[in-house]
Amino acid sequence: MSRSIIRTALFVPGSRPERIPKAITAGADAVIVDFEDAVEEALKEEARSNLDNFLKTNKSGPGVIVRINATNHHQHEADLEFCREHSGVLGIMLPKSESAAQIAQVASCNKPIIPLIESVLGLYNVRDIASATGVERLSFGSLDLAADLGINAESTAGKCILDQARYSILLASRAANLKPAIDTVFPAISDVTGFLKAANDARDMGFGGMLCIHPKQIAIVHEAMMPKPEELDWAKKIMEISKEGKGVFVVDGAMVDAPVIERARRILERGSLN
Repeated sequence: MSRSIIRTALFVPGSRPERIPKAITAGADAVIVDFEDAVEEALKEEARSNLDNFLKTNKSGPGVIVRINATNHHQHEADLEFCREHSGVLGIMLPKSESAAQIAQVASCNKPIIPLIESVLGLYNVRDIASATGVERLSFGSLDLAADLGINAESTAGKCILDQARYSILLASRAANLKPAIDTVFPAISDVTGFLKAANDARDMGFGGMLCIHPKQIAIVHEAMMPKPEELDWAKKIMEISKEGKGVFVVDGAMVDAPVIERARRILERGSLN
């Protein structure tokens, strides 16, 4: 995976091969072919076969991320072997990541790893997970984590707890110098207003993007992640003046120093993605 920022990562079930090419062309920054929760037990091997056929037929295509089955699942090793064999698998998402040792097993595939933090133990060990060799960025599964914590994720109190989990993930990502983390899914597909708020919140918290479960969510996230014109103008002004080599200067009546310059750089980076 070459993008520094992934704004949208769209899930598609490996058991629905007709949806894979549609997902590829839907406009997401990354496509995650799911071998795990979206695939019923009887279809796990078929899901691998479906993606095998797709990748062999579309060798010049953009490639995909694969969400494999968790380390305690009987299909886990077969999933890893599949990922090792295919250059079209650009990265591996490990669900229910709970330890650096689990990451080490996946790292044998020599693919960038996205650990999915979705349990109490995973959150407790998130710093070790983030620092493990092979990890590119972290992501977050709020539904499983809420169930493990025994909280009501839709309540004000529950959302407060989940935001604390987000903070831990963001902190661990920054400390390990990872690429920007990807926020959790928003399951209410028809709630456009709520989803836009979630995308705006993810941006303002410092997430690079969101996991998506429907193609119509993609444009909403891209819009939310795109800096406003006035932000871009401000950032361009900051970066232009910073070229003069001044350590501290004033723009529009406000002091500008190294942290402000870094914020301007990141705004321009996000603005260049469209």
